[in-house]
Amino acid sequence: MADALATIADCRTWLDRVQRSRSVRTTGAWPLGTVLDHLAQSVEMSMDGYPRSRSALFQGTVGRAAFVFFRWRGRMHHGLAEPIPGAPPLAVGADWQVPASRLRTALARFDAHTGPLKPHFAYGPLTKSEYGLAHAMHVGNHADEIVIA
Repeated sequence: MADALATIADCRTWLDRVQRSRSVRTTGAWPLGTVLDHLAQSVEMSMDGYPRSRSALFQGTVGRAAFVFFRWRGRMHHGLAEPIPGAPPLAVGADWQVPASRLRTALARFDAHTGPLKPHFAYGPLTKSEYGLAHAMHVGNHADEIVIA
């Protein structure tokens, strides 16, 4: 189990470790580039909007309860090979540096973002602080399947 990530800064530190490592691999279904691309999509969509969302009823009940539970626990757990509903296809292939750069850019953009955020496809509306935590926990959950040497 990877260290729990709680902030966008933690995500950048983790990404620094990935990019500096002499060897990095995944133990899950997705290759590293796909994982990093998925994480970048998630951060970008918090500002740009998700292509498909669960119902308002789901978001206000099950989705919100899941987020509150993850926040209480300090960790997220979700299907690590499940793409964001309706999202464009994820990067595939051995080159993971481009998706790593995309994630770094998305994190910086999120940090600098001062406008309204779009409702999360499952959790519904989140504050910037809540979204920062959701993104950090999301990266941390995927980091569980990434081995850095």
